[in-house]
Amino acid sequence: MIYTCPVCGKPLETAGNSYKCSDGHSFDKARSGYVNLLLSKHIGKTIHGDNKLMVRARREFLEKGYYQPLRDALCKAVKENFSGSVLLDAGCGEGYYTSAVSGTLGTAAEVYGIDISKIAAEFAAKRHDGVNYAAGSVFHIPVADASCDMLITLFSPYCGEEFVRVLRNGGVMIMAIPSTDHLWELKQKIYDTPYKNEVKPYELEGFSFIGKEHIRYMMELASQEDIQQLFSMTPYYYRTGQEQQKRLEAIDRLNVTADFELLIYKNNSN
Repeated sequence: MIYTCPVCGKPLETAGNSYKCSDGHSFDKARSGYVNLLLSKHIGKTIHGDNKLMVRARREFLEKGYYQPLRDALCKAVKENFSGSVLLDAGCGEGYYTSAVSGTLGTAAEVYGIDISKIAAEFAAKRHDGVNYAAGSVFHIPVADASCDMLITLFSPYCGEEFVRVLRNGGVMIMAIPSTDHLWELKQKIYDTPYKNEVKPYELEGFSFIGKEHIRYMMELASQEDIQQLFSMTPYYYRTGQEQQKRLEAIDRLNVTADFELLIYKNNSN
């Protein structure tokens, strides 16, 4: 068990259906199986968890297989680079990737997933895939120092200090980011002046860059429902006005580019 108390930072131990630290702080597992280790002071003003409609839309979209090439590439990269016993998915969402990675590693690993959305953590726990799920912030990860052999993070906020802290020296981080042309056709439908994604330099403090894999393919979205589900998964959902949303509502089919990069790093902080 790598969880630590979000109040005092001491290790948490399993006690029946709860987790408890030596100072007496206790956190009960929800019926679905996840534990809430998120304190209100760790929720920033601009950081929020996805609501139930968004989590359900993402789950349904992903289960249709549109992002399966990325999931397959991730599982392959994890299998090739994993050594040790503990993997953490920082920003696991509803567990689509976490569950697949856990299945790939089997009993060779203890897998954990955290997400700031309690609803997402609940959806993830309902997969009953043997993963330990918790609600928690990637900026205050409730796990012990150097307790993880691998950390994966897909389209989640990057918190270098915390990622370095929880990874052992020599531990591997695999990060998925949108590449230049990701969802280009979707943006063309919404915006008068669409823009390409900016891919920042790969160098990160505390990490050595090992390599990358570029995953690019076309998705054929066959319905308005699929288009809206994809849209709700993107940052554009939060900052698009009614006029732009109406443009999207008028479309029943759309071919759109999926363009990802899997980046692989090694923790060299010590």
